[in-house]
Amino acid sequence: MDRHVEAFLEMLAAERAAARNTLAAYAADLAHASAFLAARGTPLAQADAASLAAYLESLAAAGLSPRTVARRLSALRQFFLFLYRERVRPDDPTAELDRPKLGRRLPRVLSVEEVGRLIEAAAAAPPPEGLRDAALIELLYGSGLRASEVISLPRAAFNAASETLLVRGKGAKERLVPLGPRARAAVAAMLEAEGRVGKRPASRWLFPARSSSGHLTRQTLGNIVKRAAIAAGIHPARVSPHVLRHAFATHLLEGGADLRSLQAMLGHADVATTEIYTHVSVGRLAATVAAHHPLARQEAAPAGGQRSRPRR
Repeated sequence: MDRHVEAFLEMLAAERAAARNTLAAYAADLAHASAFLAARGTPLAQADAASLAAYLESLAAAGLSPRTVARRLSALRQFFLFLYRERVRPDDPTAELDRPKLGRRLPRVLSVEEVGRLIEAAAAAPPPEGLRDAALIELLYGSGLRASEVISLPRAAFNAASETLLVRGKGAKERLVPLGPRARAAVAAMLEAEGRVGKRPASRWLFPARSSSGHLTRQTLGNIVKRAAIAAGIHPARVSPHVLRHAFATHLLEGGADLRSLQAMLGHADVATTEIYTHVSVGRLAATVAAHHPLARQEAAPAGGQRSRPRR
């Protein structure tokens, strides 16, 4: 690894408490840019604006989405800003680069009925996996936790008598998340079946596994959710742990929750991130109007210009 990239990643870990996945993503993005520039005889730390622009153009030409290009540009900006602040270079070449235009991507959302089917399908799996899978999905949908937050929950974080869960989120920030009775009951049932109630835990994790971390991995969690989707008759491409987080937020907002409360529960640093769920709700309302309003169902006007009258 380039020594400047290594120093940059060490800074992210030490000063910003960046998670392992975040560091891996930065390392991969910078390695990709470094390989492109090395083929042109330019070390990454010495690249100029023209070279970096050529790299970004190559990404677009390869068919990568504007969002992916923007993410890689963001990694480059953070890296070169670090070099500038450390006086490794006298300038920041990314300051001259334009960010690709992004359309506002609305999250995929499951209906309440679909989530219910998903939970039932998970619970129907043979024990003890069925209880564990149901508890995982109840937590994802019932609390809006990120996948990384669910799998890394310590056993001590859960108390069947408590209506909240202490969660350590992005940037090692802690927040209290309300935990509904269904999610509490599902986790309690899992622990009781596994004989972990009232005993000294053999593992410090709520969802232990034979992995290097000692708990479930994100990949395993994703597979559990998709397996439940197939059993529930839902296309697995529509379902993921993050989709359940979106469902939690959207259904809460549709039920009357305010944005500030939702922001706190989701752990968003900026309420602007939470506002995307208002667009989801408005979009669903528009679809309802288009499907059921009599004027929206009118046939196209005939050549004479007369429109069919709405049915009364």
